[in-house]
Amino acid sequence: MARAATTSDVFNAIAEPQRRQMLVLLRAGERPVTDLAQELGMSQPRASKHLRVLREVGLVRDRKAGKQRLYGLDARGLRPVHEWAGGFERFWNESFDRLDAYVQDLKQARQEE
Repeated sequence: MARAATTSDVFNAIAEPQRRQMLVLLRAGERPVTDLAQELGMSQPRASKHLRVLREVGLVRDRKAGKQRLYGLDARGLRPVHEWAGGFERFWNESFDRLDAYVQDLKQARQEE
């Protein structure tokens, strides 16, 4: 099965770790590309390429502010990821329930000692 183009599929776009780091940084608010590049230790052109991909899949928006272009998170683009991952929530909850039962058993055993 052929992979979807990175620029049209949010899953492919966030498969790149540095793009995920950019999204984390943008959770705190808008930032210019120079700040993102410096924070992530990459060149500005490389950061711009990553931002272009994120913008094209709807995860990042940009606006001009004076001489700068500011980039901000558009978390609505993560909806397909949230919906997909949400399908696994039942498995996580079952694991937490088992962990909680184990912790309760440990507490009970210590009280009986």
